[in-house]
Amino acid sequence: MSEGGVRSRRSDAASAAASGDVVVLGEGQVARAVRDGLGGGPAPASADGAPRPWPDHVRRVVLVLPAGEFGPARPREEPALGTRERLVGEARSVGEAARARGIEHVVAVTSAMVHGAAPGRAVVDDDEAPEPGAAGVAGDLVAAEDALREALGPVPLAVVRPAVVVGPGIDTILTRHFEAPRLLTVRGEERTWQLLHVEDLVSAVRAVLDARLEGGLTAGALRDGLPDELDAATVATVAGMRTVQLPAVTAFGAAERLHRVGVLPSPASDLAFVVYPWTVSAARLHDAGWSPAWSSAAALEVLLDQVRGRLGVAGRRFGGRDAAALGAAGAAVAVLGTAAVWRQARARR
Repeated sequence: MSEGGVRSRRSDAASAAASGDVVVLGEGQVARAVRDGLGGGPAPASADGAPRPWPDHVRRVVLVLPAGEFGPARPREEPALGTRERLVGEARSVGEAARARGIEHVVAVTSAMVHGAAPGRAVVDDDEAPEPGAAGVAGDLVAAEDALREALGPVPLAVVRPAVVVGPGIDTILTRHFEAPRLLTVRGEERTWQLLHVEDLVSAVRAVLDARLEGGLTAGALRDGLPDELDAATVATVAGMRTVQLPAVTAFGAAERLHRVGVLPSPASDLAFVVYPWTVSAARLHDAGWSPAWSSAAALEVLLDQVRGRLGVAGRRFGGRDAAALGAAGAAVAVLGTAAVWRQARARR
C-alpha cells in the first residue's frame, strides 16, 4: 500500500482527528486512552449491549485490539485476556461494517509483538511482515489483523504496531513483568527495552489520521530519530531490582510446565517478549513528522510508579498469603519456577 500524502507534524490543535468524523472502537485500557485522546466516542450501544450502527458522519475508524491486557480484578486475579476467536470476530465485524458503509480510512492498533522477539533480533522495520505461525498474544493479533484486512477489501488500512505500551492504568503481561521480585534475563543474551507512553501512542494515531497513512507503522520511543533503548542493567538499576539469569532451555521449559498447570496465564512463547529484544524503528511515523514526547527512561519511571508495592509472577499478581508464601520461598525467579511455586502448581493438579 502507498503511504499517501505525508505532512509535517502540526503544532496546532486543529488536527484532522479532531474533526468529528472519527470513531474509536475496541475495549480495554489502551482503547479508552486512544478514545479519550482523539475524542472519537464509541458507537452507541443498545440496551442489550450490542453495538448500533455508527453515526452517519463517521468517515474514519480506529480499531484498538488489546495486546495481552488484563481486565478488572477478579477472584485470584484471573486475567481477562481476549481469545483469538473474539478478536478475530471483532476485527471481521468492524471490517465488514466499514466496507459496507464506505468508510474512507481505517486505522488498527495492535502491537509490534506480531513481529516476534528473538536473540540478537534486528530492529523491526515498518514494512516487515508479521511472524508466520506466531503463538500466544502475537498469534491472536496476527489473526485479527488478517481478518480485518480481508474484510475491508479495498478500504485503506493502516496498522500501528507499538512497542511496550505503558501509562496510567495500562496493565498487561509486559508491564507485570516489573512486578516480579527479580528481573529475568536469559544467559548469554542482551535484552534491550524500548517503551512507548500511551500519550505518544495517541499522538501517533493522530499523525496517521492526519497524513492518511496506510500500511504497517511501528511506534516506539525515539531519540534524534533513532530507537531509544535501555539495556537490561540500566532497567534493573532504575527499577531497584536484582536480575537473575537462566539458560534459555530452563526458562522456557519451566514456563511451559507452569502454564500447563495454570500458574502462568500466558504460554511459554510469550516469555520471549520479556527476555529477547523487539525494538522498532518508527521510521515512517518519524518521517511523517511524529515525535514522541516521552523517552524510554521517562516511560519506565511512569511504569515503576504504577507497579510499586505490587508483587506479580509472570502475569499473575499475588497478595496476602500468596505474597507471604512467595517471599518465604526467596522468590529466586518468581517469574519462572522457584521450587515453592512449582510445588504449589503441582498441588493444584
